[in-house]
Amino acid sequence: MKNYMKTKFAIGCLVQWYECDIIEEYVDSLKDAISAYDGEVMADFTVITNEDLERCVSPTKKMECLEKIAHILLDFENVRFVKELHTIADYRKGFNDDYCSRADVLIWGESDAILPKQMFTVLDNLHQMSLQNNNPKYLAFFGTCKMWDDSWLPIEHNDFTDKPCIPEDYDNWWSLKYTMSKAEMNKINEKVDDLDVRIVSPHKFNGCGLVISSEVIKAGVNIPKSVFFVHEDSAFMYMTNKLLGNIPQYIIKNILLVHNRNHPEKRNYVQGEIGDTLNGLRRSNKWYVNANKMCEQNYLNMFNPNYKSYTWEDVWD
Repeated sequence: MKNYMKTKFAIGCLVQWYECDIIEEYVDSLKDAISAYDGEVMADFTVITNEDLERCVSPTKKMECLEKIAHILLDFENVRFVKELHTIADYRKGFNDDYCSRADVLIWGESDAILPKQMFTVLDNLHQMSLQNNNPKYLAFFGTCKMWDDSWLPIEHNDFTDKPCIPEDYDNWWSLKYTMSKAEMNKINEKVDDLDVRIVSPHKFNGCGLVISSEVIKAGVNIPKSVFFVHEDSAFMYMTNKLLGNIPQYIIKNILLVHNRNHPEKRNYVQGEIGDTLNGLRRSNKWYVNANKMCEQNYLNMFNPNYKSYTWEDVWD
């Protein structure tokens, strides 16, 4: 049997200017994961300086935010600062296109994620196994926290599945809204001796930490242009199912990837927002409510020949 080449990875993350106080933990966990892997990892960052959607409380604070982010990202080569309106959907679509011919496997990073240090080593073994099984087109996901309802049980980490889902619970470590540290995640992951890898059918994932074999993108799957803001993960799943059917989605059930989706420092320094929670702050913006709903309708009607997609112009109108 000939020696295999180590899997080449690309991982990409969009960073908003106001995420300056949370991005460092993501970056630290990424550095840990890269250091633990003896293959090639291309890390990509796009930092958004645009204020069309969220305005900063002052020009001075905006400059401080950008300088802090630039300092945190000093060790990375593929970093760009973008002045135009550029959303998570725009970024991930471009990232997929740009890197599918340069890497074997793509990973969607996220500024409020904390990555397991075993990530690339585990995914290297998974990729080689999938190729040996004649499955070059596949998706993968790591175990996640307790989610909203039982439809998410197949991708919840083993330590979380028997825990209750308590609305507005910010205190229990398994909760959807709990903000977990890297040390807490490592303590959970260090208990693992043997991996629990399963296949999820039908597909179930969100965008934070989604793993995509590049062959999926080369086959034509990507985020449609009509999904211009959010719901890009659901749109990507719909496109995958439409073009490639129920290709394998692996879930590494006992390795946790943290998604601190309700991080209290995520939207610091945004002008004029009102609310006690992250979701409340976002939804105090009428444009956010409109764009969210319109993108949802766009992805739900992607294959409806009688449906005309909403655009940013409709949001502002």
